[in-house]
Amino acid sequence: MTAPAPATVPVTRAVILRPGTIDDVETIHAAILKLGTHIGAPEEIISTADDLRSWGFGEKPAFSTLIAEVDGEFAGLCLHFPIFSTWMGRPGVYVQDLYVEDRFRGRKIGERLLRRVAAECRKEGGVYLRLSVDTDNEGAKAFYERLGIAWSSYEQTQKIIGDAFFAFADAPENGEQQ
Repeated sequence: MTAPAPATVPVTRAVILRPGTIDDVETIHAAILKLGTHIGAPEEIISTADDLRSWGFGEKPAFSTLIAEVDGEFAGLCLHFPIFSTWMGRPGVYVQDLYVEDRFRGRKIGERLLRRVAAECRKEGGVYLRLSVDTDNEGAKAFYERLGIAWSSYEQTQKIIGDAFFAFADAPENGEQQ
């Protein structure tokens, strides 16, 4: 009779959360491309790494990123920016993109990223977090619901982009003095 094999203790690898830097731009952009592929809309992503470099890390950053790493390896990111609610009279945070690499899913990395962003927002006086979910992404919807980030039954996202946006913004009825 042989002795039973010793129980293996799973190696817990530390998850580090840190602000994204300009040196992370290529990784951030690659993650956004993977996110677009994951939801079945890679053609929708027209941004470049240079766009992210210019708009996220220039003189007046339009967004911030929080990077998750496991043993120094990129595991995920949360790209976000401040918003304001006139109804609540308080600031909040809008999460534009949340991405976790497939091999790191199920380890609560996405939850940790969201909780850190919410905590940072709260430290700055913020009182809410808002995000949009792709209508066909049932897994993401269930994930957010599990965290208490509920679907808003009284709001719907509207948008105008590209040439339609430019025509709308450039129309003579834009309020500028003639």
